[in-house]
Amino acid sequence: MIKVNAHLHTPYSFSAFNDVDDALDRAVAEEVKVVGVNDFYTTEGYEEWAEGCKKRNLVPLFNIEFISLNEEDQKAGLRVNDPGNPGRTYLSGKGLSYPFKLEEPFASQLAGVRNEANLQVEAMCVKLNEILKEKNAGFTLDIDWIKDNLTKGSIRERHLAKALRLKVYEHCANDETCIAKLFQELFGGKELKSKIEDFAGVENEIRGNLLKAGGAAFVPETAKAFLPMQTVCDIIIAAGGIPTYPFLADDAAGKYTDFEGNLEKVAEQLTERGFHSVEFITTRNDVKLLEEYASYLYDKGFVVTFGSEHNSPAMEPIELFARHSTPLSEKLMKINYEGACVTAAHQHLTTQGLTGYVDEKGVADRSKRDEFVKLGDQLINSIIER
Repeated sequence: MIKVNAHLHTPYSFSAFNDVDDALDRAVAEEVKVVGVNDFYTTEGYEEWAEGCKKRNLVPLFNIEFISLNEEDQKAGLRVNDPGNPGRTYLSGKGLSYPFKLEEPFASQLAGVRNEANLQVEAMCVKLNEILKEKNAGFTLDIDWIKDNLTKGSIRERHLAKALRLKVYEHCANDETCIAKLFQELFGGKELKSKIEDFAGVENEIRGNLLKAGGAAFVPETAKAFLPMQTVCDIIIAAGGIPTYPFLADDAAGKYTDFEGNLEKVAEQLTERGFHSVEFITTRNDVKLLEEYASYLYDKGFVVTFGSEHNSPAMEPIELFARHSTPLSEKLMKINYEGACVTAAHQHLTTQGLTGYVDEKGVADRSKRDEFVKLGDQLINSIIER
């Protein structure tokens, strides 16, 4: 079975990888043949991803991720795939046309929401510097340095967390006692739980204590930071992609959000909302519950893909596993591979100006899914066997 990872972030948004080559070299080492770039609000990494895949005989999938807002769900207090924010809905676009192109007004809408996301993080940097001055930390963060050295245009709160960790370590000359004491002061008396060599753990504590909702440097998003769900779907379709719903699915206690709890109902609602494609970040889920959800949705005609995200400092395998590093079943690998085949076939056709799996209105004929699987399988094998 050909291994697929259809959802990977790069440093063009935020990533565990040093660069695109790092991600693709790891894919080769782990024998993952189909790899999907899936950055937040940007397609800037597409060219580098395409060239890197070509050199390594890997199959590139060109994707994008948004955070949208469904006002009806928000008013109803319905938690969709963001457990802490009713109505807020993560969406992906799969199989966008490459080379990427986007006409107006969609191009301005995408640029606008990306700019709003950057402005929010810049505002948090200002508040973080106020805290550093108040605590007499002896240094502040330089937003321009962060942009130039830690980002490729998109600024996320994780970049702030990384920058603060680097500055604290530098200021303390990597002295463990000094680092722990300074973080305790910045965290309002709360002790650092992670070991200082656990960079991912330290940065997650910075986010949790300072940058997330309730933290001293948190700045809430403005209304402009979230496009309506339908607008996001329209942008994805205009860019040649397939609007895709990312399932959060079961948490560590086996619980689901309000929207996802009833499998039969969520399948119906997603279809009513115009979605023909779904995805899962497999490390979040119990393998048996993942198979239950993925199999049901697959049987209902959805295109189903899996990914690992890598949108945090922690480095995980690119080969996909479920929670607790549990290997995926053969059935899950087959479902994921067929989803990648449909995505590959779709982007192959739309790049040529032809109609893909979804048409210009986002409508799909699910009875033709097997035809796209067959075409995508041919395309994938023609690349990896070169």
